[in-house]
Amino acid sequence: MKKNKIFTVKSIAVALAALTLASCTDLDEVILDEVLDENIYSVDGALAAAYDRLGDGTFVDNGGMFAMQEYTTDIALLPTRGSDWGDGGKWRTMHEFTWTPSSAVVTDNWTRLTSGITRSLTAIKAVSESDITDKEMFLAEANGLLAFYTYYTLDLYGQAPYRDPLNVNAPVEILQAADAIDGLIEDVEAIIPDLAELGQNQTHTGRFTKEAAYALLADMYLNRAVYKDRYNASSSFNFNETAVDGNGTDMDRVIYYTSLLIDSGKFSLNPNFFDNFSINNSGGQEHIFVVVQKIDNIRNGDNDLGYMCVARNQRPSPANRGTNGACTTPEFFASWEGNHDDPRFSRKYQYSDGTWFMNDGTDVSVPASDLVPGSSDLPWFHFNSGLLFGQQYGPKLTQAGGFEMTDDGRIKVSQLFMEKSSNTPMVFTPELDFDNPSQAVFAQDQINRGVRIFKFEYDPEQGNGSSNVDIPLYRLGGIYTMRAEAYLRKGNNGSALADMNMLRTSRTREALFGNVPGTAISSIDADILYKEIGFELYWEMKRRPQMIRFGKFDLPYTAKAETQPFRRVFPIPQQAMDVTDELEQNLGY
Repeated sequence: MKKNKIFTVKSIAVALAALTLASCTDLDEVILDEVLDENIYSVDGALAAAYDRLGDGTFVDNGGMFAMQEYTTDIALLPTRGSDWGDGGKWRTMHEFTWTPSSAVVTDNWTRLTSGITRSLTAIKAVSESDITDKEMFLAEANGLLAFYTYYTLDLYGQAPYRDPLNVNAPVEILQAADAIDGLIEDVEAIIPDLAELGQNQTHTGRFTKEAAYALLADMYLNRAVYKDRYNASSSFNFNETAVDGNGTDMDRVIYYTSLLIDSGKFSLNPNFFDNFSINNSGGQEHIFVVVQKIDNIRNGDNDLGYMCVARNQRPSPANRGTNGACTTPEFFASWEGNHDDPRFSRKYQYSDGTWFMNDGTDVSVPASDLVPGSSDLPWFHFNSGLLFGQQYGPKLTQAGGFEMTDDGRIKVSQLFMEKSSNTPMVFTPELDFDNPSQAVFAQDQINRGVRIFKFEYDPEQGNGSSNVDIPLYRLGGIYTMRAEAYLRKGNNGSALADMNMLRTSRTREALFGNVPGTAISSIDADILYKEIGFELYWEMKRRPQMIRFGKFDLPYTAKAETQPFRRVFPIPQQAMDVTDELEQNLGY
């Protein structure tokens, strides 16, 4: 095996013929695997297929983990906007908490995650039966991916399928979260000695390394108490239960594993918060484990996390536009009151000649010196980052299809109106004001509503749907929030405050505001910490577990009524129930 080529961009379409969990998910699919030789059972091919499931919709697409972990929360929703985004109610169902065992998003993500489990089991089998160099390391990686997919399946659905990959006659087992979380923790702790450290053995942030294992273990320990008592009506979870190995409590282990990462010297907080989510974020200084994305014409990276909030008349280039989909809720926007100067709230873009795009009506033009890569010299217009609200400005198209330009060859900046409601100014309102408060539906002349989040950079290089932006699954900023929460749950408010202030003061404003650092807070409690975690991790597919841990998930918020604890997990899809006797439907469904 040529290790130096593993997971590169040489790929073919193959049928994944291997150990199956056919009773749990359809594995007779044709997939695009990064295979380096003609043997689909090769270690390269099997491991590449397991890694590929991370980026093949699961953690990069609007309908993947984002729909499950963000659209169900106070941070994000995808309302029906006039003639757009109705889709049989599939999107607003997630935010209105009216999903069922037959809901498309619920079903699709079960299939994605259980496919990830199966591909990981296939990789374990391939490595185990090989005699390759560094066999133990690759076997540990495959087991790490198995744990990662299984953990997310347990988190979302409360149960997950498993089959012994080395026994072709082994029966399907259904793991239950309350019991399986302990075994999963033990499994990941057991593979740490065999995993490579990040940067060794040609590993990178897209590979499951020791550091990825530390982050996953901290995550599992942080949520272990919830899995043990998922339906606790008062959300009084026992976060300080004795750890699996008997060494301290769950929160002690969170502190241990997060401290290994924070103190390692391998990662550092980025002063420009939004650089973590930019087109040039590959190998970013905060990144621990990511979905690597490339525009390579094989299976191009997914632009959804940058594309979904952009309005159709917001155009990064004459050939690109947004889709006018997702927005945040009034509740989350209001949580930023008094913190609009936080470097994570927004950042204005500065062009190469020093021009700042203010987006406040004072802009006349910006230089046309930035060109879209790979285009026929299309000018590239850069919108600001963060939470965008109020009247929006930007370039307009001429009848010939180019940007309106000034006489001196610069991109003209104008007041923008909505594309499908041309008399409606593009005013992104903090208020949503649905006609029926319990249904996330806008009339055609209301499609401008909702503060938009431009956290992930929109990549205009190839169409609207492709991207070079790596998607962080674990990064240093999130590790600090985990440790702060563990400290607080142990009663060590001083250390929790120090960690959150490290995040606040390590980020700096743009040069327009003197590159000043964010300001520290003077005290902390559970409510303040919850708000601060939102400031750091919004739009990163982390919110739902946070809301459950802090007892916020069942509460009403915009277009969402108060709900019962059974909604903390999703139903097992009906199509899986129909073919798998071992599965039992979750409580309440």
